Amino acid sequence: MDLVLEALPLWRERRKKKLEVRLAAAIAGRAVHAGLTGKSALANRHASSCLPISTMPARHDTDLLFKALADPNRRKLLDLLYAHDGRTLNELVDQLDMTRQGVTQHLDVLEAANLVATVRRGREKLHYLNPVPLQEIYERWISKFEKPRLKAIAELKRKLEKTNG
Repeated sequence: MDLVLEALPLWRERRKKKLEVRLAAAIAGRAVHAGLTGKSALANRHASSCLPISTMPARHDTDLLFKALADPNRRKLLDLLYAHDGRTLNELVDQLDMTRQGVTQHLDVLEAANLVATVRRGREKLHYLNPVPLQEIYERWISKFEKPRLKAIAELKRKLEKTNG
């Protein structure tokens, strides 16, 4: 009985993570793209309107995101999903020079980092790219370094146009 009580918080955390992934897919408009209709689409719409959305990932989530992006095979998987969203595991395995088990393990890491959302359609599990964490990383880490350079280029352009015109 004690073992069951100890496992309950782990189960709740996993369930919460699964709901967050489904929510991200619904927010990204993937539910319609995946062919969800009727009650499934209604459930996704209801979940997206009721569940709280975190705008910035926690430190642990950011570490998972960078770990997921560090591997070239996982980046290739993301490129494949960007080219054609909603692929099954078999379709991804056909495109890569890896075993089915290797692709599955890489997809699990991408799912843990919230970069890939999955939707079950019958016996198939469709994988969709979730660009939200990448956009958050861009806004936090990259855009602030772009602003001074863009400002300097605009100032240079203005000065050159002033001297030439």
